[in-house]
Amino acid sequence: MREFPASFPIGSTNIVPATVLAPMAGVTDTIFRRLIRSQGGCGLIMTEFTSSHGVVASVRGKKPSKTEKRYLCFEPEEHPISAQLFGADPAVMADAARHCQDLGFDFVDINFGCPVKKVVRCNGGSGCLRDLPLIADILKAVKSAISIPLTMKFRAGWNDHELVFVQMGKIAEDLGLAAIALHPRTREQGYSGKADWSRIAELKANVKIPVIGNGDIITPEDAVRMIQETKCDAVMIGRAASYNPWIFRQIDEYLRTGAYWQPGEQDRHEIMRRYFTMLAESNWPEAVGKMKQFTSYFTHGVRNGARLRAAIYKHHDTGPILDAVDDFFTRLQHVDEEGTVDSTVAA
Repeated sequence: MREFPASFPIGSTNIVPATVLAPMAGVTDTIFRRLIRSQGGCGLIMTEFTSSHGVVASVRGKKPSKTEKRYLCFEPEEHPISAQLFGADPAVMADAARHCQDLGFDFVDINFGCPVKKVVRCNGGSGCLRDLPLIADILKAVKSAISIPLTMKFRAGWNDHELVFVQMGKIAEDLGLAAIALHPRTREQGYSGKADWSRIAELKANVKIPVIGNGDIITPEDAVRMIQETKCDAVMIGRAASYNPWIFRQIDEYLRTGAYWQPGEQDRHEIMRRYFTMLAESNWPEAVGKMKQFTSYFTHGVRNGARLRAAIYKHHDTGPILDAVDDFFTRLQHVDEEGTVDSTVAA
């Protein structure tokens, strides 16, 4: 498949392939990241965005805090991996970045894109987009505190009348950042409307450091089209990966063959059982909640998935949830093999 880069650099590390799992709050914890890694095709993974103040509290307390245990734990198979931080205090951000380096992360990424009100109220995430001098101060402080590469992810601006993405890119380049990622919606847009890929193209035309494009990549065809339309160096995929954890594998297949495998119901059974078993074995207090959350994602396209969701939502332990998953898909298979109608799965 023409024009899609085979890799892209972040500092001295070559990321292969040129695909990135976006940091997503409540989604990209260590278990989900390892699930994505197991499917193949993803070059770089990132943590959920993490409060710099929470990280520093861990350092000052001289023992892992809830923030560190929840957001910054990772396993060797997750490399290369980037720790994403948010905050608006340069000194605190620098201390947090230094700690992430000490934990063994390959890169540190700063979030200037989150549009959530409680984050923006603290001048974190996209709240910083109205204060470019503060952004420069944060980048300078963090860059001087670490020796591993620094990157950042940001939105196009506060709204369509306050676009700062080119200025952001130039600040990053001037301060020696290794790569940048642009989600071309504005903070005002949130997750609504269409991501304007022409802004990614404009950013790429104005900087020499690698540009990662993000926003509205749902299929492998979208990934290829973004590269062709914007000339960006890599693609970052977020929400689509939450309900289609095979998307990076599909992109790889599409680039090699021009076609790609589509998961069937048995594949969705296997991915649910694999992920839910990992959650059950983790002993996380939130394991049951995660199972219920991801049932909504993983039943995307499954016949009568609402029935499975209803069955799972009434349980409060991991064992019965796993049993419900197995029972549902076994009944589906029975319907297909016998050609009979089972009232527990039929609409």
